Amino acid sequence: MALPDSQLDNGAGDAIVSVKNLKKFYPVGRGFFRKQHALLHAVDDISFEVARGEVLGLVGESGCGKTTTGRMLVRLTNPTSGRVVVDQTDVSSISGADMGPFRQRVQMIFQDPYESLDPRMTIFDIVSEPLNVNHIGNLEQREERVAEMLTRVGLTPPATFMFRFPHELSGGQRQRVAIARALVVNPTFVVADEPTSMLDVSIRTGVMRLLMELREDFGISYLYITHDLAVARYLCDRIAVMYLGKIVEIAGSEEVIKNPLHPYTRALISAVPVPDPAVARPVPNVRGGVSKPINPPPRCRFYERCPVAQKVCQESDHPGLREVAANHFAACHLL
Repeated sequence: MALPDSQLDNGAGDAIVSVKNLKKFYPVGRGFFRKQHALLHAVDDISFEVARGEVLGLVGESGCGKTTTGRMLVRLTNPTSGRVVVDQTDVSSISGADMGPFRQRVQMIFQDPYESLDPRMTIFDIVSEPLNVNHIGNLEQREERVAEMLTRVGLTPPATFMFRFPHELSGGQRQRVAIARALVVNPTFVVADEPTSMLDVSIRTGVMRLLMELREDFGISYLYITHDLAVARYLCDRIAVMYLGKIVEIAGSEEVIKNPLHPYTRALISAVPVPDPAVARPVPNVRGGVSKPINPPPRCRFYERCPVAQKVCQESDHPGLREVAANHFAACHLL
């Protein structure tokens, strides 16, 4: 039995983020002497919720719309249509003076610490900038707050880091600065866009542990965007699997990993390397076709690559998410 998308929460009943029928289309192929007809469907009619204190993982291959979704939630990108409510605020209705309070409650950690930090600013200027923009505290109070956050993210003693520039720090230290900048205004919801993908494995573990500690200490809810299923399993309470702008499966992290239902999710898991040379790595069970995000046909988005596709998958519209098992939702005609 299909359920309304608004019921796709974790059962906590207290959603800090509610996304309904969210879409983002980009025009392509525009020229001086011709009208625009083609649209790239980056995010195409998705709905989900994030409960307070929850970490929801958004996983999928590159180009599936994960980052675009995160940017719309924090109002860095305007949606084509749909509704986003974050901490009881309709994101599309925010303008002018209302943007300041919203930015204090909602922050984003960007993927690349080498690009997201201004090389002309000191670490103190970078971390204190949200305080300055929102007129929080005087200079002395800001210095205390920056020192507190640098200590909290493991950059100690803070006095040795505050007046350095980003190029004087390692990749892991830069990402900790980015985390400190995002959390310095005490947000309630954070979009973390693959914050460990640019880091070495040894450093990645420390950053993930830090994010979990900050979640416990400050009660932060995360949308954690990643292509790494191992990271999602470690960090996230639930996992939403995204393919070509559509969410195709969503359930508890262990449930998705141990009992994947959608053919795309099963293919993703089969592609994960096995850290044992004696174990034969399974071949991902997908066909060779590649779906296109530009003016896609209404049928199932995974049809061209699906190993079990049937006539109904080609002739019917893309299926909606429905509850296939307890709190386990999938978008597939064959389930």
